[in-house]
Amino acid sequence: MSNRICRLFKIKYPIIQGGMIWCSGWKLATAVSNAGGLGLIGAGSMYPDVFREHVQKAKKATNKPFGVNIPLLYPNTQELMNIVIEEGVKIVFTSAGNPKTWTTLLKEKGITVVHVISNSKFALKSEEAGVDAVVIEGFEAGGHNGREETTTLVAVPAVRKVTTLPIIAAGGIATGKAMLSAMILGADGVQMGTRFIASQESSAHDKFKAEVINAKEGDTQLSLKQLVPVRLIRNDFYNRVNEAEIKGDSKEQMIDLLGKARAKKGMFEGDIIEGELEAGQVSAIIEKVDSVEHIIADVVLEYKVARAQVSHVKFDIG
Repeated sequence: MSNRICRLFKIKYPIIQGGMIWCSGWKLATAVSNAGGLGLIGAGSMYPDVFREHVQKAKKATNKPFGVNIPLLYPNTQELMNIVIEEGVKIVFTSAGNPKTWTTLLKEKGITVVHVISNSKFALKSEEAGVDAVVIEGFEAGGHNGREETTTLVAVPAVRKVTTLPIIAAGGIATGKAMLSAMILGADGVQMGTRFIASQESSAHDKFKAEVINAKEGDTQLSLKQLVPVRLIRNDFYNRVNEAEIKGDSKEQMIDLLGKARAKKGMFEGDIIEGELEAGQVSAIIEKVDSVEHIIADVVLEYKVARAQVSHVKFDIG
């Protein structure tokens, strides 16, 4: 299954694991890489010394390519980038910021750079910045989300229309059929986040994993729109946020309601009542916690079967 994404990252399958906070440590990243995809260490929830430790452990646990995801909105970004360079990390995904800020320096160091975007305008900005590829993340995705609320079905062809860069589709993808659909729309690969939350190797708390596999349609909603929009599983914390938004609470009141370490409390420590539970709509079709190896094998097999079926379909149109 060789294409531009496989060649860019030197991987077997064009399947990227999302760099999710509190879920994407070295164990998950290396399991994905060892299974033929590209694993990412999620730096967003890590202090610099912890981040370095995860990178070093990943280097020992796999001889396959792996990368890191660094959100650019945090104050310790400089320290994280220094570690990337010092430890010889070869692939960096940046998000939540201006791609021009770091792309030139990283490219000068021989690092492949991918930027996460939510619309075609930022696809053009990313291309101008010199990135090697983009992740276009649709409205269905878990975690931090675009304000436009554009679905993956719309976002992928819109971005494909304005750029020749390799495109990685994200949001609502957990199966081989979804992967095939994204690639028919113009993507060169896919990024899966929520599907890998419900993996044995994920560092998510078991109670959070259970919430993901038990979720039904409508159990995740985009929230905290006055701050940074984020898709959450409904719980008591979500309900209080929703009530505050309906009342029209100020940004300052919303910040006070959010408090500190809310995501860690939910996803890592397992407080499913008061914690922030970031997950995508695709949780509604995830039925079990499985090993990364089995997840990737199932996705690839379903992709191949679906592609073969489509090639033999006789369309009764016209």
